[in-house]
Amino acid sequence: MPSIQVRPFRRSDRDQLTELVNAHAQAVVPGLGVSVAAVLNSLEREPSEHIIDPWVRERMTLVAEQQARVVAAAHLRLYYADERASESYRGLGEIRWLLFWPQAPASGNPYWKDGSEAAGMLIAACLRQLEQWGAVRQYADGSVPVRGVWGVPEQWPHVRALYERAGFEHTGDIGITYLARVQDLACPAGPPVTGLSVRRSVGINGTRLSAILDEHEIGYIELEIFDEGERLPRHGGWADVGNFHVTERYRRRGVATWLLGQAARWLRLAQVERLLDYSTLEPDEDTGRDDAGYRAFLATAGFLELSRTRRGWTRAGRTQP
Repeated sequence: MPSIQVRPFRRSDRDQLTELVNAHAQAVVPGLGVSVAAVLNSLEREPSEHIIDPWVRERMTLVAEQQARVVAAAHLRLYYADERASESYRGLGEIRWLLFWPQAPASGNPYWKDGSEAAGMLIAACLRQLEQWGAVRQYADGSVPVRGVWGVPEQWPHVRALYERAGFEHTGDIGITYLARVQDLACPAGPPVTGLSVRRSVGINGTRLSAILDEHEIGYIELEIFDEGERLPRHGGWADVGNFHVTERYRRRGVATWLLGQAARWLRLAQVERLLDYSTLEPDEDTGRDDAGYRAFLATAGFLELSRTRRGWTRAGRTQP
């Protein structure tokens, strides 16, 4: 038997695969990871991906085993080539994520199994599988089943180098992940605008807190509390910001800070301790959206930048979705 074997995932790999996933995730978001059950469920489908997940036709998980240890793993998806998928995804083959243990430092454990060679064999097998599926385009990502982790974060230089060697190019944008302790978020004593009140309702991304002035909504924030229960480590509650908007006329008047304070009060009642948020580094040419002001707001509001992640990797000579 060769020292490295690339093969389909087996249920007996579940603990080692979860260790690999959580080690990569926790290099991006401190203390956040998922259980074995969450990882296994994600290999079958992603229920939280209400739009994209139904477009998936095929799924496959491959591992590279070296001396009885899983040192690399990848999850692949093929999308329908007809109207069951969005036009931009039709026939697309994707490496949803690929992870491997990096080389140990020179002064590290001499018995550590460097996964670089295994990862090279693994990505070659992934590309063969995409070809066998007849994928018309090839795409790569790093969206492991952990909140706040997608694309190829800057904390994964070994993954980025592997993708580049395999012919993938970064053709998308750069996203930024932020984290704040809820207790550090300011809670202004009163509204910044006379007559301003908060209204709570159901939003498309969790609970929606709206800033209401004269019965008009002038801003809102949506909070999604992570409700996976036992599938998440019990290190305190987590949530992220699903949507955050203030009408142009009322910006730079303290409304956003006041709304975030209302959100902090609500999260404290729910025993949520940490809040994630996201932005993009460069303006969106298609929509004209520019997050420069929002990034400045998050910095002053108490959010810490955790990671910059490169989203959108396509195989050379192919088209990004």
